[in-house]
Amino acid sequence: MEDFLAFEVTQTENVFSRGIVKKQKEKLKKDYVRVQVEFSDINYKDALAASKNGGVVTDYPKIAGIDLAGTILETNAENWDIGQKVLVTGYGLGTDLDGGFSQIQDVPAEWLVEIPEKLNSKEAMMFGTAGFTAALAVQAVDQEISAKDAPILVTGATGGVSSTAISLLQQLGYSNITALSSKKTQTDWLTNLGARAINTPEEILPEKKRPLAKQKFAAIIDTVGGDILASLLPLIQYNGCAVLCGNASGIALKTTVLPFILRSIKMIGIDSVYVEMEKRKQVWQFLAENKNVLEKQTYHEVALTDLDETIESLLNGSHIGRTIVDIGGKK
Repeated sequence: MEDFLAFEVTQTENVFSRGIVKKQKEKLKKDYVRVQVEFSDINYKDALAASKNGGVVTDYPKIAGIDLAGTILETNAENWDIGQKVLVTGYGLGTDLDGGFSQIQDVPAEWLVEIPEKLNSKEAMMFGTAGFTAALAVQAVDQEISAKDAPILVTGATGGVSSTAISLLQQLGYSNITALSSKKTQTDWLTNLGARAINTPEEILPEKKRPLAKQKFAAIIDTVGGDILASLLPLIQYNGCAVLCGNASGIALKTTVLPFILRSIKMIGIDSVYVEMEKRKQVWQFLAENKNVLEKQTYHEVALTDLDETIESLLNGSHIGRTIVDIGGKK
């Protein structure tokens, strides 16, 4: 049968490896479709999946890549036809089942989203899981905060989720956005995305952590978690909210109940993995309608054979913006 290339991760008790391997097509399972993958993208979760003891892959070997976009080559499922343009994000792609860093991939039909007409495969992956998560977070803020001049803080601002969130917030008319980032060299870019102010954690966080502090922000979109989030909760205004969608700085959260019971704030969790299908379709349509925000983003494009450098930059915190992977299919 025809061979294809994939980026595979292998780990045993004594050996860890990752790299390009040659795979062979197998018989297509019932209720699956076979996709010629055209583009994927790299997220922090992909970097963990491609790391020793990363903690996100259920078993090995595993083709990495939690996102993919491409064209249906073969179908063994109802309601899907050869030639349709589709995408997959989340579920167990790249962690439980083989993922998007592959020229060919078989996926459960129930995971598929048809790419909206206003997007192509490349643009869909320019958003990817990061853009999908950002859209969910921004929509959550928009449901809670009605005043477009309300002060909103976005942490981890140079990352894929946060930078997309800033541009989407501006697209919706929010005009008082603060970007929280230690990377002062990215000030011009963050301003162009829509941030009115760019501050480091040292400039925002109080020197002494208190259960309640001066009210500064109506909403926070947080991608870092840990001590930074714990220090920000006391700064949220009455009836404000913190929208959580990441844990780059840790999963522990040491806080008190006071901001919640004295200021009536909300903490809203965002999961992008198991979002129900109708919501997925709505969010992807929202992204398609607002795809002009892609023009402001910083993108890097790499080949399937050049993933290592990007993986390392994500793990060491030096990565900026988004990286898409040209798998080599039709564009």
